Formats: sequence, C-alpha cells, structure tokens
Amino acid sequence: MNTQPAETPAGTQFPRGVELILLPRAHDLGGFEVRRALPAHERQMIGPFIFFDQMGPGEFLAGRGLDVRPHPHIGLATVTYLFEGEILHRDSLGSRQPIVPGDVNWMTAGSGIAHSERTDPGLRIHNNRLFGIQSWVALPQAAEEVAPSFVHHPRASLPLLDDGGVRLRLIAGTGWGLVAPVAVSSPLFYAATVLAPGATVPLPDEHEERAAYVLDGEVEVAGDRFQPGRMLVFRARDHLALRAGPKGARLLILGGAAMDGPRYLFWNFVASSPERIEQAKADWKAGRFGKVPGDEAEFIPLPE
Repeated sequence: MNTQPAETPAGTQFPRGVELILLPRAHDLGGFEVRRALPAHERQMIGPFIFFDQMGPGEFLAGRGLDVRPHPHIGLATVTYLFEGEILHRDSLGSRQPIVPGDVNWMTAGSGIAHSERTDPGLRIHNNRLFGIQSWVALPQAAEEVAPSFVHHPRASLPLLDDGGVRLRLIAGTGWGLVAPVAVSSPLFYAATVLAPGATVPLPDEHEERAAYVLDGEVEVAGDRFQPGRMLVFRARDHLALRAGPKGARLLILGGAAMDGPRYLFWNFVASSPERIEQAKADWKAGRFGKVPGDEAEFIPLPE
C-alpha cells in the first residue's frame, strides 16, 4: 500500500507547542483510500515510529476485499490496529490470526519475516468496511537482527483509562500511569483516544518525542485548533494537553525515545546500514525468506 510521503508546504508557520504539522498524502486503491503520514520529507521518525498509514475508512463490495500478497520485512515491528472491519494475518512463522477492532497484532520482523494481509473468504459474501492504522516501529540497532516473532493481544488485555470524558486505550508502551502487555524494544507509547466535547488529555512528559494524529473531530493545542487528517508533532519538554472541540475528537497519540541514528528505508525494509537493505533485496529475489503457510501461491515481487 505504498503512497508518497507527507509534506508540509514550505514557509508554514507552526502554532505554539507544535514543531511540525504533517499532512498525509492519499492514494486510492480501487475505491479504498490509504493516507501516509510517516515517513515525511521533514521528519523520518517520531520516536521509533517510522511508518504510519491510515487505512480507510472505506468499503469493499461483496466478492472483494483486502489482498496484500506475501511480502517481506526486516528491522522493524509492524503494528495493526483497527476501528472497523477484520484482517486475516498470516506469516512465515505459521501464524494465522484474524484481527478485529481494538485488538493488536504486533509482528517483529527482526532478521526477516514474510506475511500477508487479506480479507477472509468467508467475509467476502457481503460488503466489508475497513478502517484502521498500520504503523511500523523501527528496531534499535541492538535488536535489528532478533529472531522474528508474532503476538496477538485481544482488546480486553489492553489497559484502558476512562475518566472525565477521556477514553484512552494504550496499544503499546507506557504512559498515563499505564503499561501495555506488548513487549517493545525501545521506550515508546501508542494510544487510541476518544475525547468527549471539551475533554482534555495531557501528553506524557516522560517521552522525548511525541505526536498526535487526528482522525475525527477537532483538537485544540495551546489555543490553536486543528482539523482531522493531520499529524501534529510537538516540541520536546513542553507541558501540553489536547482539548477536544465542540463535537469531540478521536485521535492516536504516539512517540518515544529518539532513535539511535537514522534509518535506511526501501520498500518494506528498514535498516541502519545500506548494506543490510541490499542483502534483504537479494534474499527476497532469491527466495531465501520463508513461505507463508496457507498463502503460498502468490507474492509481491521486489520493486525494480
């Protein structure tokens, strides 16, 4: 689901407390829209988050569905979180896991893994809606070559803060006094948040890099109001809170410690050296990644 990176117009003046405003670029996949906020021209990562795609909201007509054929990853963890619909994950470890809204699929690619993401055939007999976020978390250099793994955490296992018009589910990491069950390789936080009209949620001060992606409604920061479809990147060490507009708001809040250096990014590969990227390209072309059991008939070729 590749699109071009987001880009903020040159000369943009940013409000107080906001370091950058990233405007995702949209790409239509046959009636299904994908918007990418990271990586951006101005900013490669927010903490370890190096890729952030909004999938939908959109609808597949009966007989159709999501078909992301088997493809490889290295040097990252993929994080899938849905608001509507269902995706069937399969990978070269033999994992087969449907994900539904509120659950977390966390796949650590490490030294290399292949996976596919599809709509289950049984769901294609009727129209299907899909709305969610897929993000990639770059692994620190010490963990880039760990053995690949896959874990699924059901919605009920994720910490929930529900107070004063704030409903916040911690997807991964630590924040707001909560600790998510997902095992992570570097300090981070990632939360799905719904705010009632006028409700306020503070940004966690303990994390160096912080951002919020506005899905629905409006969010006010230090007196300035922001519309949906924007990733707001905040200045480090500023004590800030996000206030919902008169119709409430839904947003993703994310960030963490600054990464231990920039990353090279090609297709689905992330690495701290260009040589490792070249090796991954050669390995995929030569068939040295594992097959995906139950989804072995197709694959996505290496882009040339």
